Amino acid sequence: MSEFNILFTSAGRRVSLIQAFKKTLKDMGLTGSIVTADSQNNAPASFISDFNELVPRVKDPNYISILKEICQKYDIKLLIPLIDTELNTLAVHKEDFQKLGVTIVVSSIETTGICNDKTKTYEFFKKMGLPTPEILDADQILADSQAKYPFLLKPADGSASVGVTKIKNAKELAFFKDYIPNAIVQELLVGEEYTLDILVDFQGQVRSVVPRLRIETRAGEISKGVTVKNSALIAAGKKVVDTLPGALGCITVQCFLLPNGDIKFTEINPRFGGGYPLSFAAGANFPRWIIEMILGKNPEISIDGWQEDVVMLRYDDAIFLSQEKMGL
Repeated sequence: MSEFNILFTSAGRRVSLIQAFKKTLKDMGLTGSIVTADSQNNAPASFISDFNELVPRVKDPNYISILKEICQKYDIKLLIPLIDTELNTLAVHKEDFQKLGVTIVVSSIETTGICNDKTKTYEFFKKMGLPTPEILDADQILADSQAKYPFLLKPADGSASVGVTKIKNAKELAFFKDYIPNAIVQELLVGEEYTLDILVDFQGQVRSVVPRLRIETRAGEISKGVTVKNSALIAAGKKVVDTLPGALGCITVQCFLLPNGDIKFTEINPRFGGGYPLSFAAGANFPRWIIEMILGKNPEISIDGWQEDVVMLRYDDAIFLSQEKMGL
């Protein structure tokens, strides 16, 4: 068999995820290289891969053609995108890459469209009868002297919690509704916040669901968390993803478990989330299962076949190198 080479696009700071794939290749006895691509020459993940390529930003008209050249250069078998802004573009060109022998782990155009716009995500939840916080009219709230603050305001097309703001009073709402581009206002949920790492196979079947309690976050990404084997959360997460048209790979679903036991869904990100390494450490080996599926195997996977009460405490680490090497 030829080498099983993997390309990660928009690699950024996803060091732990890429290390998980490197470990998986080794554990499986597969020969292969890890290639990263990023628009910045100082992306930390670039320096733990076997090869790195500097590429333009996703919106560049040459982005796709450059990725194809990289895939041919390194004989890439598997391409894994890591940021929201490129998912729809890669979904559009998925079949083109398949003709080159490259499998892109990306959901359908319909699903990436639903997930990349929080208004569309809200409409999807409502249409499917899935509980979700209401989107509210900012001007109506401001006109109501009896409005009960706080609320949550965020950009409809935002990512990584950029622009997410807790609105405590009318003065803040009046300012932030115009200051945050494309802002929406929602009820503020109080309860335990969970991320569900959900693996969907190439036949569209949900194979694994791992709820992670978000104990602490930093810059929109989990910094402390724990795996929780909650059957209600697992069933609810499966129901959400089962209703997505053409979901594939790792789908991260955000939700709140309310004090009364209700579950309300807030977001869907159809890609590996920043906290996935916790699920990997708990035994939900998405990298191995994805690779096995591509190789034509049907791995035995139990939807809750992972360890609960595994805690992740993230900390800062550093990569040291010469300034000369930064030129790549």
